[in-house]
Amino acid sequence: MSTQVDKSKLEKLSLPLSVENQDWIKSKIRDIPDFPKPGIIFKDLTPLLKDVDAFTFAIQALTEKCRSLNPKYIAGIEARGFILGPIIAYNLGVGFIPIRKPGKLPYEVQKLEYALEYGTDCIEVHADAVEKNDRVVLIDDLLATGGTAGAADNLMKVLGANVVGIGFIVELAFLEGRSKLPKESDVFALITY
Repeated sequence: MSTQVDKSKLEKLSLPLSVENQDWIKSKIRDIPDFPKPGIIFKDLTPLLKDVDAFTFAIQALTEKCRSLNPKYIAGIEARGFILGPIIAYNLGVGFIPIRKPGKLPYEVQKLEYALEYGTDCIEVHADAVEKNDRVVLIDDLLATGGTAGAADNLMKVLGANVVGIGFIVELAFLEGRSKLPKESDVFALITY
Protein backbone atom coordinates (compact mmCIF):
# COMPACT_ATOMS: atom_id res chain seq x y z
CA MET A 1 0.00 0.00 0.00
CA SER A 2 1.48 3.37 -1.00
CA THR A 3 0.72 6.78 0.39
CA GLN A 4 0.35 10.17 -1.19
CA VAL A 5 1.76 13.12 0.72
CA ASP A 6 -0.34 16.28 0.39
CA LYS A 7 0.95 17.90 -2.83
CA SER A 8 0.87 21.37 -1.26
CA LYS A 9 3.45 20.19 1.29
CA LEU A 10 5.75 18.99 -1.50
CA GLU A 11 5.63 22.20 -3.53
CA LYS A 12 8.71 23.60 -1.86
CA LEU A 13 11.10 21.01 -0.49
CA SER A 14 14.11 23.30 -0.41
CA LEU A 15 15.44 24.30 2.97
CA PRO A 16 14.53 26.19 5.01
CA LEU A 17 11.06 24.68 5.01
CA SER A 18 8.02 26.94 5.11
CA VAL A 19 6.83 27.87 8.59
CA GLU A 20 3.68 25.81 7.97
CA ASN A 21 5.70 22.69 7.11
CA GLN A 22 8.05 23.23 10.06
CA ASP A 23 5.06 23.52 12.41
CA TRP A 24 3.56 20.36 10.90
CA ILE A 25 6.79 18.38 11.43
CA LYS A 26 7.12 19.76 14.98
CA SER A 27 3.58 18.61 15.74
CA LYS A 28 4.77 15.04 15.08
CA ILE A 29 7.60 15.21 17.64
CA ARG A 30 6.85 14.38 21.27
CA ASP A 31 8.61 15.95 24.27
CA ILE A 32 9.60 13.49 27.00
CA PRO A 33 10.60 15.36 30.19
CA ASP A 34 13.44 14.11 32.38
CA PHE A 35 14.75 11.55 29.88
CA PRO A 36 17.38 10.15 29.91
CA LYS A 37 18.05 12.10 33.11
CA PRO A 38 16.37 14.85 35.15
CA GLY A 39 16.33 18.26 33.49
CA ILE A 40 16.54 16.94 29.91
CA ILE A 41 13.58 17.26 27.56
CA PHE A 42 14.01 14.46 25.03
CA LYS A 43 12.71 15.05 21.50
CA ASP A 44 11.04 11.75 20.59
CA LEU A 45 10.82 11.32 16.81
CA THR A 46 9.00 7.99 16.89
CA PRO A 47 5.56 9.62 16.34
CA LEU A 48 6.98 11.25 13.19
CA LEU A 49 8.42 7.92 12.02
CA LYS A 50 5.07 6.15 12.38
CA ASP A 51 3.11 8.90 10.55
CA VAL A 52 3.59 7.84 6.95
CA ASP A 53 2.88 11.31 5.49
CA ALA A 54 5.21 13.15 7.88
CA PHE A 55 7.96 10.53 7.56
CA THR A 56 7.68 10.51 3.76
CA PHE A 57 7.82 14.30 3.68
CA ALA A 58 10.89 14.43 5.98
CA ILE A 59 12.72 11.81 3.92
CA GLN A 60 11.89 13.58 0.66
CA ALA A 61 13.04 16.95 2.03
CA LEU A 62 16.32 15.45 3.27
CA THR A 63 16.77 13.58 -0.01
CA GLU A 64 16.38 16.75 -2.08
CA LYS A 65 18.87 18.64 0.08
CA CYS A 66 21.35 15.76 -0.19
CA ARG A 67 20.79 15.57 -3.96
CA SER A 68 21.93 19.19 -4.27
CA LEU A 69 25.25 18.20 -2.61
CA ASN A 70 25.96 15.44 -5.15
CA PRO A 71 27.29 12.82 -2.73
CA LYS A 72 28.85 9.49 -3.64
CA TYR A 73 27.78 8.11 -0.25
CA ILE A 74 25.33 8.79 2.55
CA ALA A 75 26.81 7.88 5.94
CA GLY A 76 24.37 7.19 8.78
CA ILE A 77 25.36 7.66 12.39
CA GLU A 78 24.18 4.90 14.76
CA ALA A 79 21.41 4.45 15.61
CA ARG A 80 18.74 6.69 14.10
CA GLY A 81 20.95 7.63 11.17
CA PHE A 82 20.42 3.98 10.19
CA ILE A 83 16.70 4.66 9.81
CA LEU A 84 17.09 7.76 7.63
CA GLY A 85 20.38 7.26 5.78
CA PRO A 86 19.68 4.09 3.78
CA ILE A 87 16.38 5.47 2.47
CA ILE A 88 18.05 8.69 1.34
CA ALA A 89 20.90 6.71 -0.26
CA TYR A 90 18.37 4.49 -2.07
CA ASN A 91 16.43 7.54 -3.29
CA LEU A 92 19.65 9.04 -4.68
CA GLY A 93 21.06 5.81 -6.12
CA VAL A 94 24.22 6.05 -4.03
CA GLY A 95 25.88 3.83 -1.43
CA PHE A 96 25.29 3.82 2.31
CA ILE A 97 28.01 3.72 4.98
CA PRO A 98 27.19 2.79 8.59
CA ILE A 99 29.07 4.62 11.33
CA ARG A 100 28.79 2.34 14.35
CA LYS A 101 29.50 2.02 18.02
CA PRO A 102 32.56 -0.11 18.88
CA GLY A 103 32.60 -3.84 18.23
CA LYS A 104 29.73 -3.95 15.72
CA LEU A 105 31.61 -4.03 12.40
CA PRO A 106 33.14 -7.33 11.21
CA TYR A 107 36.05 -6.05 9.11
CA GLU A 108 39.08 -3.87 9.81
CA VAL A 109 37.91 -0.56 11.28
CA GLN A 110 39.06 3.00 11.71
CA LYS A 111 37.92 4.30 15.08
CA LEU A 112 37.76 7.65 16.75
CA GLU A 113 37.31 8.35 20.44
CA TYR A 114 35.74 11.68 21.34
CA ALA A 115 34.87 13.65 24.45
CA LEU A 116 31.37 13.94 25.85
CA GLU A 117 30.16 16.24 28.59
CA TYR A 118 30.87 13.48 31.11
CA GLY A 119 33.41 10.99 29.76
CA THR A 120 34.19 9.71 26.28
CA ASP A 121 32.61 7.66 23.52
CA CYS A 122 33.88 5.95 20.38
CA ILE A 123 32.62 5.39 16.83
CA GLU A 124 33.94 3.13 14.09
CA VAL A 125 33.67 2.68 10.34
CA HIS A 126 35.15 0.09 8.01
CA ALA A 127 38.66 1.14 7.03
CA ASP A 128 37.81 0.77 3.33
CA ALA A 129 34.48 2.65 3.51
CA VAL A 130 35.62 5.53 1.29
CA GLU A 131 38.42 6.53 -1.02
CA LYS A 132 40.26 9.83 -1.08
CA ASN A 133 37.99 12.79 -1.87
CA ASP A 134 34.76 10.74 -2.05
CA ARG A 135 31.84 13.11 -1.43
CA VAL A 136 29.92 12.10 1.71
CA VAL A 137 26.84 13.47 3.45
CA LEU A 138 26.44 12.50 7.12
CA ILE A 139 22.88 11.91 8.35
CA ASP A 140 21.46 11.63 11.86
CA ASP A 141 18.13 12.43 13.45
CA LEU A 142 19.10 15.25 15.82
CA LEU A 143 21.88 17.78 16.32
CA ALA A 144 22.35 18.57 20.01
CA THR A 145 25.85 19.40 21.30
CA GLY A 146 27.54 18.33 18.05
CA GLY A 147 29.93 15.85 19.66
CA THR A 148 28.89 12.73 17.76
CA ALA A 149 28.36 14.47 14.41
CA GLY A 150 31.71 16.24 14.78
CA ALA A 151 33.41 12.93 15.56
CA ALA A 152 31.76 11.28 12.53
CA ASP A 153 32.98 14.14 10.35
CA ASN A 154 36.53 13.73 11.69
CA LEU A 155 36.37 9.96 11.22
CA MET A 156 35.39 10.33 7.56
CA LYS A 157 38.17 12.87 7.03
CA VAL A 158 40.75 10.50 8.57
CA LEU A 159 39.83 8.12 5.73
CA GLY A 160 40.20 10.92 3.17
CA ALA A 161 36.53 11.65 2.46
CA ASN A 162 35.21 15.07 1.55
CA VAL A 163 32.26 15.62 3.91
CA VAL A 164 30.08 17.99 1.89
CA GLY A 165 27.06 17.99 4.20
CA ILE A 166 25.78 17.03 7.63
CA GLY A 167 22.00 16.73 7.91
CA PHE A 168 19.37 16.23 10.59
CA ILE A 169 15.62 16.33 11.07
CA VAL A 170 15.97 18.40 14.28
CA GLU A 171 18.52 20.93 15.51
CA LEU A 172 18.53 22.06 19.14
CA ALA A 173 20.12 25.44 18.36
CA PHE A 174 20.30 26.51 22.02
CA LEU A 175 22.96 23.81 22.58
CA GLU A 176 25.16 25.39 19.87
CA GLY A 177 26.19 22.06 18.35
CA ARG A 178 26.54 23.65 14.92
CA SER A 179 29.54 25.62 16.21
CA LYS A 180 31.42 22.30 16.69
CA LEU A 181 30.89 21.26 13.06
CA PRO A 182 33.18 22.25 10.20
CA LYS A 183 32.42 25.53 8.43
CA GLU A 184 33.21 23.98 5.03
CA SER A 185 30.37 21.44 5.30
CA ASP A 186 26.76 22.37 4.59
CA VAL A 187 25.04 21.74 7.95
CA PHE A 188 21.25 21.55 7.62
CA ALA A 189 18.16 20.55 9.61
CA LEU A 190 14.48 20.45 8.71
CA ILE A 191 13.41 22.12 11.97
CA THR A 192 15.09 24.05 14.76
CA TYR A 193 14.21 24.50 18.41
